[in-house]
Amino acid sequence: MSNLLQVQELHVAFGPKTVVEGVSLSIAPGEKLALVGESGSGKTVTALALLRLLHGARISGQALFNDGRQTRDLLALPERELRGLRGDDIAMIFQEPMTALNPLMTVGEQIAEVIRLKRAVTSAQSAQAAIELLAKTGIPEPERRAGAYPHQLSGGQRQRAMIAMALACQPKLLLADEPTTALDVSLRGQILDLLGDLQRDNGMAVLLITHDLNLVRRFADRVAVMQHGQLVELGATADIFHAPRHPYTQKLMASKPERDVDESPHAPGATPALAAQGLRVVYPTPLPGIRGWFKRASSWRCTAPISPSHPAARWA
Repeated sequence: MSNLLQVQELHVAFGPKTVVEGVSLSIAPGEKLALVGESGSGKTVTALALLRLLHGARISGQALFNDGRQTRDLLALPERELRGLRGDDIAMIFQEPMTALNPLMTVGEQIAEVIRLKRAVTSAQSAQAAIELLAKTGIPEPERRAGAYPHQLSGGQRQRAMIAMALACQPKLLLADEPTTALDVSLRGQILDLLGDLQRDNGMAVLLITHDLNLVRRFADRVAVMQHGQLVELGATADIFHAPRHPYTQKLMASKPERDVDESPHAPGATPALAAQGLRVVYPTPLPGIRGWFKRASSWRCTAPISPSHPAARWA
């Protein structure tokens, strides 16, 4: 089977500074490839260069994309033709949703706009398709969330909205740039599982850019390791983790934190470092009709008291 994407001798420079030098890699249809390395190693620049989204950069090399009908060099295509591929055959999840999403449009409008631009559908059809995409990503109450602005969503919900937008046209290749970097550990796992499920359902290939080695081990089929703008090692995930060959990869694997949790029982009668009783959080909400002009209602939640024996209590 031919590769979906074949990158050969990719070079990226800004002025006199070369930031990506001679990167060559391939991605097969349906494959999950992780591009890893420390911050500043050139991971994101490599992905952005493939879609020529780097203003003022000098890019050379080849990026051959085979959609099953023809093979085209992404780095040599006219801008108009490349624009047709972006968001359609190749989509990208950017690192920070709050800067990638438009703060003046609801997330539903932004997803629907992509669908209207790429597909010949009506406004009503694109709006309904946006809700269905949000539901597919697991966002609760997708109809209501579609009408929310980015700042009204949590970090995990914004990331799911970005995924829904990227998948609006069922791309063959998804470039995911640190899709879990700003999320807590539990949400990272949820987003990764979501990407895995959607990848299997749609049969798309994924280039995952990350520095989280635990996510890489759990998600990727192969791993490409970058250092100082160069690709220093490429191989199957199991081989990279169990028998890294390059000294930098060995250091990278040695830096992976190990989880060491003290599960020994605490002394009976010990004083908790933190305890809460009747914690109350109030959110003002508008009232319907003319009443909303003069007053607001309150929506609130109250936690149950945390006793010293509760797992949420931290002990001194």
